[in-house]
Amino acid sequence: MRSHEVTEVHKLLENGKLVEPGWSRKMVQIYDRNDIKKRKTRIKEWDYYYVMSNEHKFAICMTVSDLGYIGMNSVSFINLDNATEHTDSIIIPFPMGKFHMPSSTKEGDVKFKNKKLAIEFLHTEKGRLLRMEYPSFDGGKGIRANILLFDEPEESMVIATPWDEDEHAFYYNQKINPMRASGKVEYDGKLYELNPQTDFGGLDWGRGVWTYDNYWYWGSGAGQVDGVPFGFNIGYGFGNTSAASENTIFYNGKTHKFDDVKFNISANYTDPWTFTSSDGRFEMDFVPIIDRAAKIDLKAIVTDQHQVFGKMSGTAILDDGTKIEIKDFLCFAEEVHNKY
Repeated sequence: MRSHEVTEVHKLLENGKLVEPGWSRKMVQIYDRNDIKKRKTRIKEWDYYYVMSNEHKFAICMTVSDLGYIGMNSVSFINLDNATEHTDSIIIPFPMGKFHMPSSTKEGDVKFKNKKLAIEFLHTEKGRLLRMEYPSFDGGKGIRANILLFDEPEESMVIATPWDEDEHAFYYNQKINPMRASGKVEYDGKLYELNPQTDFGGLDWGRGVWTYDNYWYWGSGAGQVDGVPFGFNIGYGFGNTSAASENTIFYNGKTHKFDDVKFNISANYTDPWTFTSSDGRFEMDFVPIIDRAAKIDLKAIVTDQHQVFGKMSGTAILDDGTKIEIKDFLCFAEEVHNKY
């Protein structure tokens, strides 16, 4: 089983190389951009938040990212009731550290503002405050959000992954999931009020140096089962994961680590999927609602994404053997090919 758990606090990098590949329940390894031994165009840093509304049947995703060559700051609104979506992005050439992305999820704010988009992810006493205003979104329909994510779980999923082909390449990633969501989203003149009793969000925080051409598979869900906060993080596809995979069940604030998972996807992304695990702890059926497909081709930089939102049903098994049955659980799973 690939499950080396990192428990001691230390620097993430020494001479630009990962000190200790593996996973942890909290951010115990210390990331410092200045420790990286690659040119600035190779460094990738992002904060990605998603919020799912079970009550109003929509999802909103917000990203601030410095990918070295480009900064890509994106907003997506996915209507899960009528299977429609829209995504707009602001592309900034060669930010290379100008966004001043925080070195930890524990502190530091993320802010971006230009004439079209204002977006910020703030730490407050009450929780994580996500604020965004994008008047030109979707051809001028406009979108804005003021969302508070709170009740942050005690444990999360943190993973440090190397690449065999480049000793100075690495990915340091934390998934915080699930967090209760309150606040408001306004899109195309319609106001949606989030209900923290039913609506949840998650954070995908990533820092690292990637090799040029990678595929990945990732799935995430944030919600509750019988009133208990429940979520999951599943994925594979890039780097050397012999020390640890990122496959995790989140339940009542605790992290339950399991081994390999496989995404079984047909050629048509909106056909039903299945997920199966090597240890039998995550066995799911997935019924897609919509494929949020996006492709950006800037020649040297290409991203081809299929982020599929839908409903998952099946069984997740905790560390102590407890079976959690889920039915029509709102979530997403994706296949992505990036050259950057």
